Amino acid sequence: MTATGQLVGASVPAGDWTQPPEPPFGHLLRLSDTTGVFEHARGALPRREHGYCVDDVGRALLVLAREPDPSAQLRTLTERCLSFLAHAQGPSGAFRNRMGYDRQWRGGVGAGDWWGRAMWGLGAAAAHGHQAWLREQASSCFTLGARQRSRSPRAMAYAALGAAEIIAVRPDNEVARALLRDAVPVVGRCGEDPAWPWPEERLAYANALLPDALIAAGQHLDDDVLTGHGLRLLEWLLETETHDGHLSVTPAGGWAPGSPRPAFDQQPIEAAALVEACVRALAVTGAQGWMHGARHGIAWFLGDNDLGTPMMDAETGGCSDGLGATGASANQGAESTLALLATLQHARRLGRADHDR
Repeated sequence: MTATGQLVGASVPAGDWTQPPEPPFGHLLRLSDTTGVFEHARGALPRREHGYCVDDVGRALLVLAREPDPSAQLRTLTERCLSFLAHAQGPSGAFRNRMGYDRQWRGGVGAGDWWGRAMWGLGAAAAHGHQAWLREQASSCFTLGARQRSRSPRAMAYAALGAAEIIAVRPDNEVARALLRDAVPVVGRCGEDPAWPWPEERLAYANALLPDALIAAGQHLDDDVLTGHGLRLLEWLLETETHDGHLSVTPAGGWAPGSPRPAFDQQPIEAAALVEACVRALAVTGAQGWMHGARHGIAWFLGDNDLGTPMMDAETGGCSDGLGATGASANQGAESTLALLATLQHARRLGRADHDR
């Protein structure tokens, strides 16, 4: 596939993505209570002793804000997630990340990756929230949070995607535009070495987040050069994370040239980030090659991966926390389950777009 997505790589096996299930929200509701979303689970049971974190509540708000026709339960959970983030935010706009089951915060405020994830969720809620008051409150929290900047490429990339959510519906929002512009030098661009154009020395986690943010910045700042950097990085990443015609994503410990492939433990957040970026590339370029990248990511969750093992538990609606060398983890925590839900939301939209053509 070229950087514009014109050429199609290996085809995705029929049936792996063509009829994906509807996003199952039962496990997310199981992981939630009147305070927030529990971070970890033992099997499908929430591990209350580990408490809650802004990381996952921000992800949950993103997914919930994108749901087109949420149930009453999901609307209530959306409000709780927004309330949790508002409570986590300090006067400077930075966030505390972890809260114990006793509802006591652990640690102070900061602008680490959790800040970026909160900003993405807030941006989505400000743009797509189902009630005017919720959109207004999310916008207020986003504006306060946009006072911050982070040195972390992923934190700034997450925040940039939140800004892009707002700019897509309110192009004149200068707070969001300033955040999007400031994210670009922190995220980085393509390097000059075609064998390793990545802006970091090794791949880490949620890697497609970086080109996703560059594509979004190029789109909303009318910078075709920047869009091109994002597309080329995404093309290279897809090639790097494809093995024998399916995704073989970067493991939790990261990857650099010379390390073996396939490598484990692979995490759902990596496949979900690829789907997210490919869907954006498809929307920006119209090139159908990016549809195949998205389908590979969807298929990874449904079993087209290095072990041929589905990551989704059809009974619980949860997602395994990782793909190890001998199988999928039995645990179904919030990060992995929200990665599955976000991916199936995209699968539903792509399926409807195919049907409408």
